[in-house]
Amino acid sequence: MGKRKEHPKKESINLGREADQWMSDLPESLWAVPLSNLSLPGSHDAMTYCLDKESKVSVNGSKLLQFMDKHMHWIVHPIILRWSITQDLTVLEQLNAGIRYFDFRIAHKPDDPSMKLYFVHMLYTTVEVEVVLWDILRWLRNHPWEVVVLAFRNFDGLDENHHSHLVSCIKKIFSSRLCPRNMVPTLRNMWSSGYQVIVSYEDIQQVVQDSELWPAVPYWWGNKVTARKLIEYLEKKKQNGRPDGLFVAGINLTADLGYILANIHSSVKQMALSALPLLNLWIKKQRPGSKKDCINIIAGDFIEKNNFVENVINLNRKLILK
Repeated sequence: MGKRKEHPKKESINLGREADQWMSDLPESLWAVPLSNLSLPGSHDAMTYCLDKESKVSVNGSKLLQFMDKHMHWIVHPIILRWSITQDLTVLEQLNAGIRYFDFRIAHKPDDPSMKLYFVHMLYTTVEVEVVLWDILRWLRNHPWEVVVLAFRNFDGLDENHHSHLVSCIKKIFSSRLCPRNMVPTLRNMWSSGYQVIVSYEDIQQVVQDSELWPAVPYWWGNKVTARKLIEYLEKKKQNGRPDGLFVAGINLTADLGYILANIHSSVKQMALSALPLLNLWIKKQRPGSKKDCINIIAGDFIEKNNFVENVINLNRKLILK
């Protein structure tokens, strides 16, 4: 990639049409700030836009749901689908919208003799993991100064061979763009080294074997069904202090089986959209940085709604004004 071109100093952040390159448009005063002290927009359950309508419930799904889906498929399956989709935009559309953290839930389908891996959220996706990673690489080639955090989590049905295969794919695809975990990543030092990808990997056995894998990025998951309860949870987490490195505050609501049955004609989307106005007010009050109560990555559902991405990126202005 070569060395990063120098920008003239500026005191504002370009957004709107420039959302696909917002990192390269940050003012020079933020280039040396650790990524863990910047505000980054993230996508919760990023791949649910391509869930397979014909998929069985995943092996890690509720046994009750698996039973109901098997014996009352035509009634239950549409409900499961509505309560599993958390994103409408494709990965490339999310990247262009400004998303820089991706929550990837990885799965291997039971009884599949191949090494093919898919994404999962109750149901499996139609798209394979490797295909999406190649798509991300092509996007990064066209956006050489943007940086992404890819969080590989919730491994469903993977054994050691599947993990080895996945790590091999990650290394083959992203190669010299992978940032090793022995450095404190800032935009300046990632640009100067040609790094664009931080891989967070939830399986610690794989992490200890490979310096290009980072330990799982902590995710503050409230497991709440209302915005007010979720905000209370996030504020309590902030009072206890932020982690030292990268971490995620999830503004995604979560419906348990009882809530779904009581709202059987609703969906994750309806629940999320009704909560976003209040959650966005909370976002605007946050501040990135190293202090105890500062935030870092904020991940949400339906990331294109209610100016979510813009609100998260704009928090970086508070660092400029110090």
